[in-house]
Amino acid sequence: MTHPTLSVITVTFNAERTLPHTLKSVAEQTYPHIEYIVIDGASTDGTLQELKQSGVTVHHLVSEPDKGLYDAMNKGAALATGDYLCFLNAGDAFFSPTTVEQIFGGLLDNDKLPHVIYGETALVNEARQPMGMRHHRAPKRLHWRSFRKGMLVSHQAFILRRDLFLPYNLAYRFSADVDWCIRVMKRSRRFHNTRLTLINYLNEGMTTANHKASLKERFRIMCKHYGVVTTVWRHILFVMNHLAKR
Repeated sequence: MTHPTLSVITVTFNAERTLPHTLKSVAEQTYPHIEYIVIDGASTDGTLQELKQSGVTVHHLVSEPDKGLYDAMNKGAALATGDYLCFLNAGDAFFSPTTVEQIFGGLLDNDKLPHVIYGETALVNEARQPMGMRHHRAPKRLHWRSFRKGMLVSHQAFILRRDLFLPYNLAYRFSADVDWCIRVMKRSRRFHNTRLTLINYLNEGMTTANHKASLKERFRIMCKHYGVVTTVWRHILFVMNHLAKR
């Protein structure tokens, strides 16, 4: 009987303002079997100084130019040695100091460890004040077809067994996480719903241009995995439901 190790990967770029909340969250976890990895995109602000002053144990630190967020995540996964991977970006945090302990407290049989562990996500603003729960709620049972209704589990609250990791597709600039979740779910068989709120997600919002680009990418991703007809029909239903509520 062994305790699963969680590799927490944080990607940063000029994150001096938001990173302290993430570092504090990782440092406060009561679960001792955590490997912490930080992949920095050659920040020019005080990000690296913040890391040094935090006192947080960083097992792997890379600071160099990269090809964007998902390239950095691929680098982090390549360095990880834990049983599971969790991507916790600068500004995001675990919901409570006992979150990881609650997740893994009952998962001690390595022969039956779930492939994917998931839960809910809460939203916070820059002042770390609660803004309610994420609009999409995690389904009782998760399957790769679940995302036909949208990204029902946030990327941060989607914890994958490392031996099932697939690299992020860098052809997608804004929504590679959606494609990644679907692809890894397709090769997963055991899903564990923690029924816990796992993450405080920093809700900074997107620029209008990035939001439109992200939606276009998501549409292409949905068509690739679920077919054009199904995707178009679900978008029509979404619009009709939205108009009916106005």
